[in-house]
Amino acid sequence: MSAKVVDIGLEGRAKREFLMVDRPRFGPAGVPPTFRMLKAKLEDVPKLLREEGLDAFEYQAVRWGAKPQIKREEAEKLGLKASENDVWLSLHGSYFINFCGGKEVIEASKQRLIACATAAEWMKAHTVIFHPGFYGKAPRTEVFKNCLAALKEVVESLKALNIKHVKIGPETMGKPSQLGSLEEIVSLCEEVEQTQPVIDWAHLHARENGRFKTVDDFRSVIEAIEDRLGTEAVKNMHCHFTKVEFTEKGEKRHHVLEEEAYGPDFTMLAKVIVEFDLKPVIISESPILDLDAIKMRDILQKEKLKVKV
Repeated sequence: MSAKVVDIGLEGRAKREFLMVDRPRFGPAGVPPTFRMLKAKLEDVPKLLREEGLDAFEYQAVRWGAKPQIKREEAEKLGLKASENDVWLSLHGSYFINFCGGKEVIEASKQRLIACATAAEWMKAHTVIFHPGFYGKAPRTEVFKNCLAALKEVVESLKALNIKHVKIGPETMGKPSQLGSLEEIVSLCEEVEQTQPVIDWAHLHARENGRFKTVDDFRSVIEAIEDRLGTEAVKNMHCHFTKVEFTEKGEKRHHVLEEEAYGPDFTMLAKVIVEFDLKPVIISESPILDLDAIKMRDILQKEKLKVKV
Protein backbone atom coordinates (compact mmCIF):
# COMPACT_ATOMS: atom_id res chain seq x y z
CA MET A 1 0.00 0.00 0.00
CA SER A 2 1.64 3.21 -1.17
CA ALA A 3 1.53 6.07 1.31
CA LYS A 4 3.89 8.59 2.81
CA VAL A 5 3.73 11.07 5.64
CA VAL A 6 4.11 14.80 5.04
CA ASP A 7 4.73 17.25 7.89
CA ILE A 8 2.87 20.53 7.35
CA GLY A 9 3.32 22.02 10.81
CA LEU A 10 2.49 25.73 10.87
CA GLU A 11 3.78 28.26 13.38
CA GLY A 12 1.31 28.81 16.22
CA ARG A 13 -0.75 25.75 15.38
CA ALA A 14 -0.64 22.08 16.20
CA LYS A 15 2.02 20.17 14.33
CA ARG A 16 0.17 18.04 11.80
CA GLU A 17 1.13 15.19 9.54
CA PHE A 18 -1.09 13.72 6.84
CA LEU A 19 -0.90 10.33 5.22
CA MET A 20 -0.61 10.72 1.49
CA VAL A 21 -3.11 8.55 -0.35
CA ASP A 22 -1.81 7.35 -3.71
CA ARG A 23 -5.13 7.68 -5.56
CA PRO A 24 -8.83 8.27 -4.92
CA ARG A 25 -10.07 5.20 -3.07
CA PHE A 26 -13.59 3.89 -2.55
CA GLY A 27 -15.14 1.39 -0.19
CA PRO A 28 -18.00 0.62 2.20
CA ALA A 29 -18.73 1.55 5.80
CA GLY A 30 -18.87 -1.96 7.22
CA VAL A 31 -19.21 -5.43 5.73
CA PRO A 32 -21.61 -5.41 2.75
CA PRO A 33 -24.77 -7.54 3.16
CA THR A 34 -23.81 -9.76 0.21
CA PHE A 35 -20.54 -10.66 1.94
CA ARG A 36 -22.49 -11.62 5.06
CA MET A 37 -24.78 -13.80 2.95
CA LEU A 38 -21.67 -15.58 1.70
CA LYS A 39 -20.72 -16.10 5.37
CA ALA A 40 -17.40 -14.40 4.71
CA LYS A 41 -14.99 -13.99 7.60
CA LEU A 42 -13.72 -10.51 8.44
CA GLU A 43 -10.29 -11.40 7.03
CA ASP A 44 -11.96 -12.27 3.68
CA VAL A 45 -13.41 -8.78 3.22
CA PRO A 46 -10.37 -7.08 1.61
CA LYS A 47 -10.09 -9.77 -1.09
CA LEU A 48 -13.82 -9.63 -1.83
CA LEU A 49 -13.66 -5.84 -2.10
CA ARG A 50 -10.76 -5.99 -4.55
CA GLU A 51 -12.70 -8.47 -6.65
CA GLU A 52 -15.34 -5.73 -6.93
CA GLY A 53 -12.70 -3.16 -7.85
CA LEU A 54 -12.85 -1.37 -4.47
CA ASP A 55 -9.84 -0.44 -2.37
CA ALA A 56 -10.98 0.96 0.99
CA PHE A 57 -12.85 -0.43 3.98
CA GLU A 58 -14.13 1.21 7.15
CA TYR A 59 -14.40 -1.25 10.02
CA GLN A 60 -17.37 -0.50 12.28
CA ALA A 61 -16.59 -0.37 16.01
CA VAL A 62 -19.70 1.67 16.72
CA ARG A 63 -20.99 -0.32 19.73
CA TRP A 64 -17.71 -0.57 21.60
CA GLY A 65 -17.10 0.25 25.23
CA ALA A 66 -13.88 0.95 27.13
CA LYS A 67 -11.98 -2.03 25.69
CA PRO A 68 -11.43 -3.27 22.12
CA GLN A 69 -14.18 -5.68 21.20
CA ILE A 70 -12.09 -7.51 18.65
CA LYS A 71 -9.31 -9.98 19.38
CA ARG A 72 -5.86 -8.69 18.53
CA GLU A 73 -5.20 -11.74 16.35
CA GLU A 74 -8.35 -11.08 14.30
CA ALA A 75 -7.49 -7.39 13.92
CA GLU A 76 -3.96 -8.21 12.79
CA LYS A 77 -5.29 -10.72 10.24
CA LEU A 78 -7.58 -8.04 8.80
CA GLY A 79 -4.65 -5.65 8.56
CA LEU A 80 -2.47 -8.25 6.85
CA LYS A 81 -5.15 -9.13 4.29
CA ALA A 82 -5.86 -5.44 3.67
CA SER A 83 -2.17 -4.87 2.94
CA GLU A 84 -1.97 -7.91 0.66
CA ASN A 85 -5.01 -6.71 -1.32
CA ASP A 86 -4.09 -2.99 -1.27
CA VAL A 87 -7.19 -1.96 0.71
CA TRP A 88 -6.99 1.25 2.78
CA LEU A 89 -8.35 0.62 6.28
CA SER A 90 -10.11 3.03 8.62
CA LEU A 91 -12.17 2.40 11.75
CA HIS A 92 -15.39 4.11 12.81
CA GLY A 93 -15.32 4.60 16.55
CA SER A 94 -18.00 4.09 19.16
CA TYR A 95 -21.30 5.95 18.94
CA PHE A 96 -21.09 6.23 22.73
CA ILE A 97 -18.38 8.89 22.61
CA ASN A 98 -19.58 12.29 23.83
CA PHE A 99 -16.96 14.93 24.58
CA CYS A 100 -19.70 17.47 25.24
CA GLY A 101 -21.12 15.91 28.42
CA GLY A 102 -20.21 16.03 32.09
CA LYS A 103 -16.85 14.93 33.51
CA GLU A 104 -17.80 11.27 33.95
CA VAL A 105 -19.20 11.08 30.41
CA ILE A 106 -16.09 12.70 28.96
CA GLU A 107 -13.76 10.35 30.88
CA ALA A 108 -15.67 7.29 29.69
CA SER A 109 -15.65 8.67 26.14
CA LYS A 110 -11.89 9.12 26.22
CA GLN A 111 -11.45 5.46 27.15
CA ARG A 112 -13.73 4.36 24.32
CA LEU A 113 -11.80 6.40 21.76
CA ILE A 114 -8.48 5.07 23.07
CA ALA A 115 -9.83 1.50 22.80
CA CYS A 116 -10.79 2.17 19.17
CA ALA A 117 -7.37 3.65 18.41
CA THR A 118 -5.69 0.65 20.03
CA ALA A 119 -7.54 -1.75 17.73
CA ALA A 120 -6.85 0.51 14.76
CA GLU A 121 -3.15 0.26 15.56
CA TRP A 122 -3.42 -3.54 15.62
CA MET A 123 -5.05 -3.66 12.18
CA LYS A 124 -2.89 -0.80 10.82
CA ALA A 125 -5.95 1.31 10.06
CA HIS A 126 -5.09 4.89 9.16
CA THR A 127 -7.90 6.86 10.82
CA VAL A 128 -10.34 6.46 13.70
CA ILE A 129 -13.51 8.39 12.95
CA PHE A 130 -15.70 9.63 15.81
CA HIS A 131 -18.72 11.83 16.54
CA PRO A 132 -17.73 14.59 19.00
CA GLY A 133 -21.08 14.79 20.84
CA PHE A 134 -24.20 16.88 21.49
CA TYR A 135 -24.25 20.49 22.68
CA GLY A 136 -26.91 20.02 25.37
CA LYS A 137 -27.80 23.12 27.37
CA ALA A 138 -24.29 24.48 27.96
CA PRO A 139 -22.98 27.44 25.91
CA ARG A 140 -21.47 26.25 22.64
CA THR A 141 -18.15 27.96 23.32
CA GLU A 142 -17.86 26.04 26.59
CA VAL A 143 -18.82 22.76 24.92
CA PHE A 144 -16.21 23.25 22.21
CA LYS A 145 -13.56 24.12 24.82
CA ASN A 146 -14.31 20.90 26.75
CA CYS A 147 -14.23 18.81 23.59
CA LEU A 148 -10.91 20.34 22.55
CA ALA A 149 -9.34 19.63 25.96
CA ALA A 150 -10.58 16.01 25.94
CA LEU A 151 -9.27 15.40 22.44
CA LYS A 152 -5.84 16.76 23.37
CA GLU A 153 -5.77 14.41 26.38
CA VAL A 154 -6.67 11.44 24.16
CA VAL A 155 -3.80 12.23 21.80
CA GLU A 156 -1.38 12.53 24.72
CA SER A 157 -2.56 9.12 25.95
CA LEU A 158 -2.01 7.64 22.50
CA LYS A 159 1.53 8.97 22.46
CA ALA A 160 2.16 7.34 25.85
CA LEU A 161 0.87 4.07 24.40
CA ASN A 162 3.15 4.52 21.38
CA ILE A 163 0.15 4.75 19.04
CA LYS A 164 1.62 7.27 16.61
CA HIS A 165 0.41 6.28 13.17
CA VAL A 166 -3.35 6.32 13.73
CA LYS A 167 -5.04 9.65 13.03
CA ILE A 168 -8.05 10.69 15.11
CA GLY A 169 -10.81 11.97 12.83
CA PRO A 170 -13.58 14.19 14.22
CA GLU A 171 -16.49 14.00 11.78
CA THR A 172 -18.80 16.71 10.47
CA MET A 173 -22.24 15.96 11.87
CA GLY A 174 -25.75 15.98 10.40
CA LYS A 175 -27.82 17.68 13.11
CA PRO A 176 -27.62 21.27 14.40
CA SER A 177 -27.83 19.84 17.95
CA GLN A 178 -24.46 18.11 17.47
CA LEU A 179 -20.98 19.59 17.70
CA GLY A 180 -19.70 19.06 14.19
CA SER A 181 -20.03 22.02 11.86
CA LEU A 182 -17.29 22.39 9.26
CA GLU A 183 -15.89 25.33 11.24
CA GLU A 184 -15.77 23.30 14.48
CA ILE A 185 -14.15 20.25 12.91
CA VAL A 186 -11.49 22.32 11.18
CA SER A 187 -10.86 24.25 14.41
CA LEU A 188 -10.35 21.02 16.36
CA CYS A 189 -7.85 19.80 13.78
CA GLU A 190 -6.02 23.14 13.83
CA GLU A 191 -5.46 22.82 17.55
CA VAL A 192 -4.81 19.10 18.10
CA GLU A 193 -1.92 17.01 16.80
CA GLN A 194 -2.50 13.61 15.22
CA THR A 195 -5.95 14.59 13.95
CA GLN A 196 -7.55 14.54 10.51
CA PRO A 197 -10.88 16.13 9.51
CA VAL A 198 -13.51 13.67 8.34
CA ILE A 199 -15.91 15.28 5.90
CA ASP A 200 -19.31 13.64 5.79
CA TRP A 201 -20.90 15.36 2.80
CA ALA A 202 -24.39 14.06 3.58
CA HIS A 203 -24.11 15.36 7.14
CA LEU A 204 -23.13 18.84 5.98
CA HIS A 205 -25.93 18.76 3.41
CA ALA A 206 -28.53 17.85 6.04
CA ARG A 207 -27.15 20.10 8.79
CA GLU A 208 -27.40 23.16 6.54
CA ASN A 209 -30.79 22.47 4.98
CA GLY A 210 -29.57 21.16 1.62
CA ARG A 211 -26.26 22.99 1.36
CA PHE A 212 -24.89 21.37 -1.80
CA LYS A 213 -26.83 22.66 -4.80
CA THR A 214 -23.96 23.58 -7.15
CA VAL A 215 -20.37 22.60 -7.86
CA ASP A 216 -19.34 25.87 -6.21
CA ASP A 217 -20.95 24.72 -2.96
CA PHE A 218 -18.61 21.71 -2.89
CA ARG A 219 -15.67 23.82 -4.00
CA SER A 220 -16.18 26.23 -1.09
CA VAL A 221 -15.68 23.40 1.44
CA ILE A 222 -12.48 22.27 -0.23
CA GLU A 223 -11.14 25.84 -0.25
CA ALA A 224 -12.08 26.41 3.40
CA ILE A 225 -10.17 23.31 4.52
CA GLU A 226 -7.17 24.21 2.39
CA ASP A 227 -7.08 27.77 3.73
CA ARG A 228 -7.07 26.58 7.34
CA LEU A 229 -5.22 23.25 7.30
CA GLY A 230 -3.12 23.35 4.16
CA THR A 231 -3.03 21.73 0.75
CA GLU A 232 -2.09 18.22 1.90
CA ALA A 233 -4.99 18.14 4.37
CA VAL A 234 -7.50 18.71 1.61
CA LYS A 235 -5.79 16.56 -1.02
CA ASN A 236 -5.94 13.53 1.27
CA MET A 237 -9.33 13.93 2.90
CA HIS A 238 -11.20 11.10 4.51
CA CYS A 239 -14.85 11.38 3.40
CA HIS A 240 -18.22 9.76 3.87
CA PHE A 241 -20.84 10.04 1.15
CA THR A 242 -24.44 9.01 0.59
CA LYS A 243 -27.66 10.73 -0.38
CA VAL A 244 -29.67 11.87 2.62
CA GLU A 245 -33.18 12.81 3.70
CA PHE A 246 -33.45 15.59 6.29
CA THR A 247 -35.85 17.79 8.24
CA GLU A 248 -35.42 21.06 10.10
CA LYS A 249 -33.76 18.96 12.83
CA GLY A 250 -31.15 17.68 10.39
CA GLU A 251 -30.30 14.21 9.10
CA LYS A 252 -33.16 11.70 9.02
CA ARG A 253 -32.37 8.79 6.69
CA HIS A 254 -29.75 7.66 4.15
CA HIS A 255 -30.76 6.95 0.55
CA VAL A 256 -29.14 5.27 -2.45
CA LEU A 257 -27.48 7.27 -5.24
CA GLU A 258 -30.20 6.45 -7.77
CA GLU A 259 -32.86 8.31 -5.75
CA GLU A 260 -32.89 11.62 -7.59
CA ALA A 261 -35.24 13.25 -5.09
CA TYR A 262 -32.42 13.45 -2.57
CA GLY A 263 -28.99 15.07 -2.46
CA PRO A 264 -26.17 15.69 -2.48
CA ASP A 265 -25.12 14.85 -6.04
CA PHE A 266 -21.86 12.93 -6.16
CA THR A 267 -21.17 14.02 -9.75
CA MET A 268 -20.68 17.59 -8.50
CA LEU A 269 -18.15 16.42 -5.92
CA ALA A 270 -16.41 14.31 -8.57
CA LYS A 271 -15.94 17.41 -10.72
CA VAL A 272 -14.22 19.16 -7.80
CA ILE A 273 -12.05 16.13 -7.05
CA VAL A 274 -10.82 16.23 -10.65
CA GLU A 275 -10.44 20.01 -10.68
CA PHE A 276 -8.25 20.06 -7.56
CA ASP A 277 -6.55 16.71 -8.33
CA LEU A 278 -7.64 15.35 -4.96
CA LYS A 279 -6.93 11.83 -3.72
CA PRO A 280 -9.58 11.27 -1.06
CA VAL A 281 -10.71 8.09 0.62
CA ILE A 282 -14.47 8.02 0.03
CA ILE A 283 -16.51 5.67 2.20
CA SER A 284 -20.02 4.82 1.05
CA GLU A 285 -22.67 5.01 3.78
CA SER A 286 -25.45 4.24 1.33
CA PRO A 287 -27.96 1.50 2.24
CA ILE A 288 -26.30 -0.52 -0.55
CA LEU A 289 -22.76 0.12 0.71
CA ASP A 290 -20.40 -1.45 -1.84
CA LEU A 291 -22.72 -1.08 -4.83
CA ASP A 292 -22.87 2.67 -4.46
CA ALA A 293 -19.13 2.79 -3.75
CA ILE A 294 -18.67 1.19 -7.18
CA LYS A 295 -21.02 3.74 -8.75
CA MET A 296 -19.09 6.62 -7.21
CA ARG A 297 -15.82 5.17 -8.45
CA ASP A 298 -17.26 4.95 -11.97
CA ILE A 299 -18.69 8.49 -11.85
CA LEU A 300 -15.28 9.86 -10.89
CA GLN A 301 -13.61 7.92 -13.69
CA LYS A 302 -16.06 9.40 -16.22
CA GLU A 303 -15.30 12.92 -14.98
CA LYS A 304 -11.58 12.26 -15.34
CA LEU A 305 -12.08 11.07 -18.93
CA LYS A 306 -14.03 14.25 -19.77
CA VAL A 307 -11.03 16.34 -18.76
CA LYS A 308 -8.64 14.27 -20.90
CA VAL A 309 -10.80 14.56 -24.05
